[in-house]
Amino acid sequence: MRNILQEIKNAVRSRSIHVSYVDVGSCNGCDIEVLACLAPRYDIEQYGIYVHNNPREADVLLVIGSVTPQWVDKLRDIWEKIPEPKVAVAIGNCPISGCVYARKGSLTTPPVENYIPIAASVPGCPPRPTEILSAILSVAPLIFKDYEEKKQ
Repeated sequence: MRNILQEIKNAVRSRSIHVSYVDVGSCNGCDIEVLACLAPRYDIEQYGIYVHNNPREADVLLVIGSVTPQWVDKLRDIWEKIPEPKVAVAIGNCPISGCVYARKGSLTTPPVENYIPIAASVPGCPPRPTEILSAILSVAPLIFKDYEEKKQ
């Protein structure tokens, strides 16, 4: 028999996804696309997604950019500050493969999955806002549904 409290939590969490994002060394192309999600055209809040600057208030971490050595420890610290359950989504080609920055002698160290676990990736240079929204909406219910029951 399912716990009614868990049913309520599942319903609320599917409409209340809190994200935080970090740019670990990008050209700002992906940053502009993430910010476009906040604009009235895409209106991320109509899907129940809210953006926070503080990772302690987030469920989903959006990672943008190819990882530079200066960001490795900071990225891990940010990841540790996010409370469980949590997921990370890589936005754009840079956190996935390094894209144009993955060259011999480059000062980047992609992919970002070497430093934190990545639940989903959105390829593209830059990816479209609709693809970013789709990735967030697809991973969140898989992670948060029945979290308390899975934890026991």
